[in-house]
Amino acid sequence: MKLRLLRSAPELHVALFAFLLNLPWEFLQVPLYAGMPVMPHWEAVQACTQAALGDVLITLMAYWSVAVWHRRRDWLRGYGAKECLGFVLVGVGITVAMEWHATLFSQRWEYAPLMPRVPWLGTGLSPLLQWLILPPLILWMARRHRLGSEVVSKENI
Repeated sequence: MKLRLLRSAPELHVALFAFLLNLPWEFLQVPLYAGMPVMPHWEAVQACTQAALGDVLITLMAYWSVAVWHRRRDWLRGYGAKECLGFVLVGVGITVAMEWHATLFSQRWEYAPLMPRVPWLGTGLSPLLQWLILPPLILWMARRHRLGSEVVSKENI
């Protein structure tokens, strides 16, 4: 019973695809961050994995923001353009704020000269594109996976 409840949680499907899509993106961004290309291999793998897990948290915050706005946790089942746009905008807002804070204030990371920057934001183009391209794919994949697993669950009953 608890496993079925867990499998039916929309957040589980969203988190799964957020991780699976963001992890390769993080590895592809390595040349765009100062020090990453020369970092020892295992440290770079850990840094990319940690960044992908952070992306999962941002994704879940965006998901829950739309859920609060919609007053429905399971909005993934029948979302449209408005929900997708809200999801993307929350993710972009959090990402821009985090990139801005990490590069300007806390100096947790630094962009390499290869990183194109968005002039009016100062944010790197790659993290911005990440949150414009991946979220619609995450929603689409999570919805398909969730609906598919519901069909399989019903067949097993």
